[in-house]
Amino acid sequence: MTKGEKPHFHGHRDRLRRRLLDKGTASLADYELLEFLLFGSKPRGDTKPLAKALVTRFGNLAGVLAASPQELATVTGMGDASIAVLKAIPEAALRLAREDLAERPVIGSWDKLLAYCRIAMGREKVEQFRLLFLDRKNYLIADELQQRGTVDHTPVYPREVIKRALELGASALILVHNHPSGDATPSKADIEMTREIEEAASKLGIAIHDHIVIGRNGQQSFKSMGLL
Repeated sequence: MTKGEKPHFHGHRDRLRRRLLDKGTASLADYELLEFLLFGSKPRGDTKPLAKALVTRFGNLAGVLAASPQELATVTGMGDASIAVLKAIPEAALRLAREDLAERPVIGSWDKLLAYCRIAMGREKVEQFRLLFLDRKNYLIADELQQRGTVDHTPVYPREVIKRALELGASALILVHNHPSGDATPSKADIEMTREIEEAASKLGIAIHDHIVIGRNGQQSFKSMGLL
């Protein structure tokens, strides 16, 4: 390489950056977007092979970003800096979605609520039970992860749910949990647990607006299904 000549990967990075700025992020394939994300953690060297290896290993960009640090570390070339960059992306997306949701009554922002829940839980590998606490005007007071379970079960204790709602002064709740299997159909246990929470909440004047089950392939609403 002659004096002043850029390494070949610098020219590639410049072209990729120019394409992103001129044509937008939609012009980039999954692996190209990953290349771009990895530039900061790997200032020297070609990130294309690593980006392609990640997509091959995890299927697509969403799969890469949902992978755990331990899983990412199994891909040759992934060090702590690169793993940290990729794990920061979904957290940034989650915080953006949460802030957007908090700006208006949740009941009137159902699409934003579902988008937030999908970001938060859609690709989790174990079941999680999340509570959204609302005030009298249906604004979000708090969003808390109540329990983490196994691949097909999360222990939920109605007494703890109601106790926390009272602590926060919530007037209503939206229950959310995920099905790692991908099938969002509520189970018999889901239905029974929801009825127990609804019965306990109603005695204290706390409304249960809905229970949403999130799967990779979509979601189900107890309210829409006539279960609430």
